[in-house]
Amino acid sequence: MCMEHAASAPTFGNMVRPKKHLGQHFLKDRNIARKIVDALVAGQSVPVVEIGPGTGVLTELLIDRKVPLKLVELDKESVDFLKSNFPAVGPDIVHGDFLELELDAIVPGHFAVIGNFPYNISSQIFFKVLDLRNQVDEVVCMLQKEVAKRLAARHGNKTYGILSVLLQAYYNIEYLFEVPAGVFHPPPKVTSAVIRLTRNTRQRLACDETLFRRLVKQGFQNRRKTLRNALKNLNLPAAVYQLDIMDKRAEQLSVEQFITLTSDVEKESAGYEKQSEGTDSV
Repeated sequence: MCMEHAASAPTFGNMVRPKKHLGQHFLKDRNIARKIVDALVAGQSVPVVEIGPGTGVLTELLIDRKVPLKLVELDKESVDFLKSNFPAVGPDIVHGDFLELELDAIVPGHFAVIGNFPYNISSQIFFKVLDLRNQVDEVVCMLQKEVAKRLAARHGNKTYGILSVLLQAYYNIEYLFEVPAGVFHPPPKVTSAVIRLTRNTRQRLACDETLFRRLVKQGFQNRRKTLRNALKNLNLPAAVYQLDIMDKRAEQLSVEQFITLTSDVEKESAGYEKQSEGTDSV
């Protein structure tokens, strides 16, 4: 990974043409760009992957920090622009879709992620981060304000949702600052915000992780209902529906309570299976 200094920053008038179908809104305020890069802590010690560098407003500052860097960009015009204006990182530009790439082949080991995430695929990016949670130490990103608030929300908040729980199981999430529409080209119709995800110490959940995801997703798909009703279609053992926690709605449960609920479902399911085996042998 190249560590050389970039060429002088390109002028904004020489920017790439933003493409609506890619959700491109290029940040043009270097002070905000610096705040975003300064928020990256893990990037001091591990390689950094920038998602959708566009015209390089973050890239330039990352190169100044002399960190090992990989740039993942889907737009061919942006790739050509970056190679022309930042030749020092040319070999470290990956022309491709972050969601489709095998990151192990590009950045073996631990790394941090930074970027101005396209609004239309931000959730998909976070699900990929979850899959790579044992490699991704930190994420600093800009996304739609409402999504940022949802991810950082704590239980008991109406914006708390599926990704809030799944991400907070493995990451500490901080809502850092908001970014007005006027500092982008073209300006989006919404306010943006920057958040930071820092990997916690949990290596794995104290329960079946597939079942955990299933319960979380089903619970929030019927978020106005109590869990007793929201999880009815899962046909869990009858004893599970008698638990006191089933009187609550999904948004009222902390990550730890979802983990405990999943463990309780596992225990009751195991007991039910043993009981069924005993009945079958009679």
